[in-house]
Amino acid sequence: MDYFLDVVLPIPLERLFTYSITSQEAVFLQPGMRVAVPFGKSKIYTALVHKVHSNAPTAYEAKEIYQILDETPLVNPFQLKHWEWIAHYYMCTLGEVIRSALPSAFLLESETLVMPNKEVEVDEMELKDDEFLVYEALQHQTALKIGEISDIVDKKHVLSLINRLVQKGVVNQKEELYEQYKPKLVRYVKLSEVYDDEAQLEALLNELSRAPKQSQVVLSLFQIRTKNNKPIPIEDLERESGASRAVIKALIDKDILEEYQIRKDRVDYQEESSASENIGLNEHQTKALEDITSGFEQNRPVLLHGVTSSGKTEVYVKLIQQCLEEGKQALYLLPEIALTSQLINRLRLYFGHKVSVYHSKYSIHERVEVWNNVLAQAEKAQIVIGARSSLFLPFSNLGLVVVDEEHEGSFKQFDPAPRYHARDAAIVLASLHKADVILGSATPSIESMDNAKKGKYGYASIQHRYGDVLMPDINLVDIKEATRKKRMKGHFSEILLKAIEEALEEGEQVILFQNRRGFAPVVECTTCGHVAQCPNCDVSLTFHQQRNQLRCHYCGYHMALQQACLACGSATLDNKGFGTEQIQEELNQLFPKVSVGRMDLDTTRGKYAYEKIISAFENQEMDILVGTQMVTKGLDFRNVSLVGIMNADSMLNFPDYRAHERSFQMLTQVAGRAGRTQKRGKVLIQTYNPHHQILQQVTTNNYGKMFAEQVYEREQFKYPPVVRIIKVTLKARDFNTLNEAAQWMAGSLRNVLRIPVLGPEYPPIARIRRDYLKNILIKIPKQQSLAQTKNSIKRIEKSFNAISKYKSVRLVYNVDHI
Repeated sequence: MDYFLDVVLPIPLERLFTYSITSQEAVFLQPGMRVAVPFGKSKIYTALVHKVHSNAPTAYEAKEIYQILDETPLVNPFQLKHWEWIAHYYMCTLGEVIRSALPSAFLLESETLVMPNKEVEVDEMELKDDEFLVYEALQHQTALKIGEISDIVDKKHVLSLINRLVQKGVVNQKEELYEQYKPKLVRYVKLSEVYDDEAQLEALLNELSRAPKQSQVVLSLFQIRTKNNKPIPIEDLERESGASRAVIKALIDKDILEEYQIRKDRVDYQEESSASENIGLNEHQTKALEDITSGFEQNRPVLLHGVTSSGKTEVYVKLIQQCLEEGKQALYLLPEIALTSQLINRLRLYFGHKVSVYHSKYSIHERVEVWNNVLAQAEKAQIVIGARSSLFLPFSNLGLVVVDEEHEGSFKQFDPAPRYHARDAAIVLASLHKADVILGSATPSIESMDNAKKGKYGYASIQHRYGDVLMPDINLVDIKEATRKKRMKGHFSEILLKAIEEALEEGEQVILFQNRRGFAPVVECTTCGHVAQCPNCDVSLTFHQQRNQLRCHYCGYHMALQQACLACGSATLDNKGFGTEQIQEELNQLFPKVSVGRMDLDTTRGKYAYEKIISAFENQEMDILVGTQMVTKGLDFRNVSLVGIMNADSMLNFPDYRAHERSFQMLTQVAGRAGRTQKRGKVLIQTYNPHHQILQQVTTNNYGKMFAEQVYEREQFKYPPVVRIIKVTLKARDFNTLNEAAQWMAGSLRNVLRIPVLGPEYPPIARIRRDYLKNILIKIPKQQSLAQTKNSIKRIEKSFNAISKYKSVRLVYNVDHI
């Protein structure tokens, strides 16, 4: 009897691929294991086992697998089920989900290696220039990768060159699988067993009396060993004895010391803690905890609506503690990596070494270790804090999922597929594990609040700040009037400057919010009006003064700042608009003795950059922090008394049905950073339109009114939560082909679906990375079957793909588009 194996390849294939296996392999293989399989002419991929069966594929001859990579499944059944749901719901392939979910170290791929052919005499005169460059490089190296050859000859496409060299017999090609993950090994030393005998030891010390440095190393080894009986790393011995590596190496060579290695986790936190047991909740938190528990008893997700600084984290800690007492795992999801660094310290204070962290700023190796610890249900991974990707970890005993700041748009993945929403995917994951879910926010999303009002979610609220601290005093500053009366200093109104001076005099800190990085969004020639544009995207280049560059924030294109206009040659260049860099510079001029920090995408590129900025601000090494939306999210600074919002109008006037909801959330969140201890905080919002309803609602902290108005508007114009939205984006390099294809697609959707289809329409930025874009919005009424609608769309896509002239057009689906 023949056996076959269905596998999922980490590439966008609609179907599973089938390979032939032996009867022994059929017994051994289980779903969730990894196997290396040949695919295409000469590629080798890591695939995930899906199913073993005995039905041969009809369309093609099944190849044999290359090798089995795991002895036990790397992915558990809960994950496979969850990933299949994500692929089905968000209209992508299972391969794309796996590519996104697994740390790339697990996805071995073949790297073509080019090696010198030792058996052939090469006539160098017959080689072309680029061939000779590769041949010469291979005289000094055993093998080269394709990318390295590309760098040597300074060409992008080098496959034809390699083929020429292979045909001439100069080089051989080898497809090599490589494993990316390497365990971290720490070097330790101990005294050789020969010297366990006291007499031998005495003789050794006498012998070393002529070598004082070596003698000092041996004595230091004894001192460390008497303090604790743990293995002694070479680094500790080096530091303690003050000797160099060479001295220690000499002792190892003489067999006086023995060196050995122990595997160590890269992310390690040793201390145990039971502080969580001593947390006291106030009456408001206790009441909220009771409401949450009763919601959990009815098997419903619970929305915790607590004002900023009301102590939501302490409520989460109590819930996590209950979860751990039941011997289950807990997942704590955060929208922003910046938040994790502050929260890790708080949770480690409560739960010690049981906390693991998982997000994209961690190295591949660190992510692999967290994955393995969660898979093994290790004690150090009982609680996982992470950004949206931590949803994919191999939980097998999940008891609680906390989604903090659930309203955040950062929970939605935009590129590449799967374009999932972590909050919604977390609720599905929890239902698979029969775990509890708590969604927390000071400004819940309209959808979540709507679900709570309809009884789909449980609801708990905390309307008082912890320690009965007053909510901040929020005032609007009319900069239209201030500009008219010439009462602005740069981008600061007199009122804001005076408030900053007062706060600094009292030794308090200030946060200033401007949702734009860089120095100026536009550099314009005042003579001819020319603005430098990105050649790949339909946007103007943003000026970054620190690097003296003009940069595109979409594709990364950059050029040096020109001294004269590129169109007319005039030197009259002027900056329009302002970003965080410009505010930082103005503050340095206005307050030369004050330390000003900046937190945006440019300053937080490094692995520990967030932690450095946040801890510097917490330790009051900075007086003023200027930031983009990173500073708005759940950060807890004790000494901030003033928050300034430089320009609230840029968010309100965005072409998006969520603009008002987002503005309310962002402004309320950033205002919530002020006055989190005894003294009442102050918030100043600079605006050209102080009578705007959203700004008025922010000043009175009136979430209820904002919610009612937004729901009314969305009912009128048919937007979520009244309907569901699928956005179809068409991308193509050719402008005319895209227009034709978009018209065809929109017409077919209208004919088949018989529901509102908007578009095709260009987005605000109609070209990104040389691709022209067009959007079609499909509004699906709540009573209509979502699954049937998706099937109809997929059928239309098949017809679309059959049209040869639209082959170059790519379709991108975004389900529950935000």
